[in-house]
Amino acid sequence: MDAAELAELGRQAEQAGLNATSPPQESRIEGWLIRLSPGQAKRARCINALEPGSLPVEELLARCARSFHAAGLPLVVRITPFTQPPELDALLAAKGWPAYDAAEVLVRPRLDDVMGWPLPGGQVLHAVDALDFARQMGELKGSSALEVQSQAERQSQSPVPYQGFWLRRNTIRGWELLACGQIAREGDWVGLYDIYTPAPFRGQGHARSLCLALLQQACAQGARRAYLQVGEANAPALALYRGLGFQQAYRYHFRSPPQDLR
Repeated sequence: MDAAELAELGRQAEQAGLNATSPPQESRIEGWLIRLSPGQAKRARCINALEPGSLPVEELLARCARSFHAAGLPLVVRITPFTQPPELDALLAAKGWPAYDAAEVLVRPRLDDVMGWPLPGGQVLHAVDALDFARQMGELKGSSALEVQSQAERQSQSPVPYQGFWLRRNTIRGWELLACGQIAREGDWVGLYDIYTPAPFRGQGHARSLCLALLQQACAQGARRAYLQVGEANAPALALYRGLGFQQAYRYHFRSPPQDLR
């Protein structure tokens, strides 16, 4: 795949990701998409500067800041290769706004080769609803009740339907949760979200088994390509996804004024 093809897949994956992470608390200010979800996911509580807008950047930032602070949220700007105006990252850096939480968006250009990989013996994929999934993730990650509620609300009301799954194994002690994750499919694209393995079961290949099972589910439903987002510092996850055939399409990071860093 050449650079132009990969860039186009990245552009499509960015749009699919924006659609799938849309919270109810969303509006636009001069072409800037602002999201005000109180949950943990910064993608659902940040500015995505999709268009340059007709106002000066300082005025746009001030208007956005008022909305974020009225909602009790820190001001967060997400910077991608698609950010407008293109010099916004440099302008924020010059203001002393630190960059943090860099992440990579990875794409898998085809899915037809994932079929036919069975789960290891004794493992079962269970579908769960948005609230049960959010509660389980909240318990695993130590999320607050508000964060759990926000995740369940956002994903149950998402314009792109989420499907949550637990990878479990039945033992003499009962069911063990080996890994969990979600898919959000829109047309040919499917996103993998919230892939998580509880600490006692890490390093045993369960996340790989789960991802293959999720991609098979999506492929059977009509998806032809996949994307996911992973923290740049998460070396084990990056190795896992690259081993599954994903490749980097682009990276992004966040910036906030120093007083809003949390």
